[in-house]
Amino acid sequence: MLASKESLARPLYLKRVEPFIGKNLIKVFTGQRRVGKSYLLFQLIQLIQQKDANATIIYINKEDLAFAAIKTAEDLNSYVLQHKSETEKTYVFIDEIQDIENFEAALRSLVLDKNLDLYCTGSNANLLSGDIAGHLSGRFIEIHVYSLSYEEFLVFHQLEDTPQSLDKYLKFGGLPYLIHLSLEDEIAFEYLKNIYSTILFRDVVNRFGLRNTVFLEQLVAFLASNTGSIFSAKKISDFLKSQKVNIAPNQVQLYIQHLVSAFLIHQVRRYDIVGKRLFEVGEKYYFENLGIRNALWGYRPEDRGKILENAVHNHLLVNGYSVEVGMLDNNEIDFIAQKQGEKLYIQVALTLNEEKTIEREFGNLQKIKDNYPKMLVTMDEFSGNTYEGIITLDLRSFLTNKWK
Repeated sequence: MLASKESLARPLYLKRVEPFIGKNLIKVFTGQRRVGKSYLLFQLIQLIQQKDANATIIYINKEDLAFAAIKTAEDLNSYVLQHKSETEKTYVFIDEIQDIENFEAALRSLVLDKNLDLYCTGSNANLLSGDIAGHLSGRFIEIHVYSLSYEEFLVFHQLEDTPQSLDKYLKFGGLPYLIHLSLEDEIAFEYLKNIYSTILFRDVVNRFGLRNTVFLEQLVAFLASNTGSIFSAKKISDFLKSQKVNIAPNQVQLYIQHLVSAFLIHQVRRYDIVGKRLFEVGEKYYFENLGIRNALWGYRPEDRGKILENAVHNHLLVNGYSVEVGMLDNNEIDFIAQKQGEKLYIQVALTLNEEKTIEREFGNLQKIKDNYPKMLVTMDEFSGNTYEGIITLDLRSFLTNKWK
């Protein structure tokens, strides 16, 4: 039975944070702007109030003008101490905490109070940089929030699992607010372009004081057109020079890292399977949200393979895997997914209707000499045997976790 829009919980994330409710740890939700971090805070508040009707709740939203006076660590510390309960545990929720100057100093002080239970969200990866993590002395846990998974998309939009539903997901992506809009190109893409502009200018340009916004937008367009291709900063710089855009490789790398910090894109490094080491240059880039990528670049038939690969990558992240691109001599394994000491090797192919494709994709996996599971994901519907032990799975089955 499909859920109503009034009860759209995200149990994957609630389950991850629930064991830490009431514990003397800072719970930090990170993720791209508009993926639903604030909504998760509201659900947590409801969950806490169900367990304790008398719970004292402090909620601070830095996007709300009502909290504009909270600008520094001292402001935040004073506000919480003024509003907390003197006798019972107080639950403190701070939305977009990165907009408070030197916020980590306030958190470091507040976490010492055993009657405070702290939760916060942030839209920038630098929120938990090495320096800040050191200041917090290991007194936090991070829960990264992603765009809706395909299964969540079906629930939110009250859709059945069909090829048409998958196409909507791959085209428009998983930003939760889309449930309030018609899934039509003109409407949905206009919303997604506005979200992109907000991320680019608030979380990248303004935060890092960038001046060359024209190049930044050209770089995003380049990454959208080359989703899933291996590039180094130098190769991107060389290509742009051929387009009469003169940008040094170190500048390209810096701008890319800012886009990664804002969670607009994911950077995936290459891993030498035999040598067991990361390559120093050459990475792949995928978009956190396919809808934003398509709103910028278009939803084109020739890009179906790139979109398929991006969707597989994102689903692995949602399921808690760290992801790298595998290199075996001169052969590429699309993804090495690792979690809790286990590995999963995945190749991605749009279709398997040519013998050369079958030989290449399965052949690359067969060259890996360890015994971890191997899988090929394709758009083709397939329910037959394995290929010498290698599982073949269509994308819908993969995204609905029929492989687990």
